[in-house]
Amino acid sequence: MPSASANALPHRLTGIDAARGLALLGMMATHIIPLYDGGVPTFVATTFSGRSAALFAVLAGVSLALYTGRDRPHRGESLTADRRGLAVRALMIAVFGFAVGVTETSIAIILVHYAFLFLVALPFAGLRLRPLIAWAVGWLLVSPVVAYLVRPLLRDALAEPELGHNPVWTDLLNPATFAADIFFTGYYPVAQWLGYLLVGVAIGRLDLNKVQTHVSLIVAGIGVAAFAKGLGGFFMYDLGGLLALMSTEQGRQVPLEAIMQVSLSPVEQSGSWWWLASAAPHSGTTLDLLHTSATAAVAIGLCLLATHWHRNLLLPLSGAGAMTLTLYTAHIIALSIGPADDSPLGQVALFWIYAAVALLLGAVFSLLRWRGPLESMTSMMTTAARGSLSDRV
Repeated sequence: MPSASANALPHRLTGIDAARGLALLGMMATHIIPLYDGGVPTFVATTFSGRSAALFAVLAGVSLALYTGRDRPHRGESLTADRRGLAVRALMIAVFGFAVGVTETSIAIILVHYAFLFLVALPFAGLRLRPLIAWAVGWLLVSPVVAYLVRPLLRDALAEPELGHNPVWTDLLNPATFAADIFFTGYYPVAQWLGYLLVGVAIGRLDLNKVQTHVSLIVAGIGVAAFAKGLGGFFMYDLGGLLALMSTEQGRQVPLEAIMQVSLSPVEQSGSWWWLASAAPHSGTTLDLLHTSATAAVAIGLCLLATHWHRNLLLPLSGAGAMTLTLYTAHIIALSIGPADDSPLGQVALFWIYAAVALLLGAVFSLLRWRGPLESMTSMMTTAARGSLSDRV
């Protein structure tokens, strides 16, 4: 059994919780507020699409790092216990994901893919900072190329290469399609999105209590994000990549330039290597992964800096971020059963109602030192599997 001292954790980083709360609100906005207005991408689409979900995934990596020793990763029995706990956490998240997958919603629910991200990240749980950086850089560079080559093979080999809906329990009866969707053809392809977790684990291995670390995340993140987006624009507009893609079979079927500002996920990216030169949201390219990882680093750095001297400065946001599993799941269910309002003002008002409820509940639960019900359930199962007295990250 791991010793108590090996499992002792410093105080909770409310800045990380605040960043989770920010990711939650961003995802809510893209779920509720229209992404197009007369065919033109809206402010919500160009600001949050791709970035909010990426922040959610990067923060999963940060959580994994905090759980496994922060800047001094656990070894031996402690690391084995960590992996047991993380595996059970992933299983619980998958159970919740399968459960809400049956709801009637147009939202691409992230939970099952998110659970698999935790599982495939387990081999990296004990790595120190430098190897993690090497793995993260390599994954961001190589995985989009692998996915580009594999996706057509899956579409040729499988009658149904993707689910076409959110994962549910019965999909496990068709393991080939299920695996293809989870890892390559789905909205959140684990094969590429593991790069987000590796970036997050690397961030979590830094000394997150230092202002210098916060500032470095902000400055480096802004620089990398601008570089990736700028290079994508150079490839698409200056070198003619966009025109080449618009001449492909897939590019002729959709308003490609508008879609590339919002989400390339619905487009089958094949037939031209120019697809890999895009920085479009949800394209899963190196430039997309790099840009959104960098914007996630900026958000994390800003939230950590804001809470450095006063840990409750962002209380409603950090409170909501501490119970995102509960709030995200409740949000999906509420949208699936609630009355629809198709007017632009009604949708904006609905978002602010959801956001206000999430922030209010987060603040109340935080002040009362309660955990969200799904967080409590997951914590109980994780702690039992881990053999630990604490599960606070």
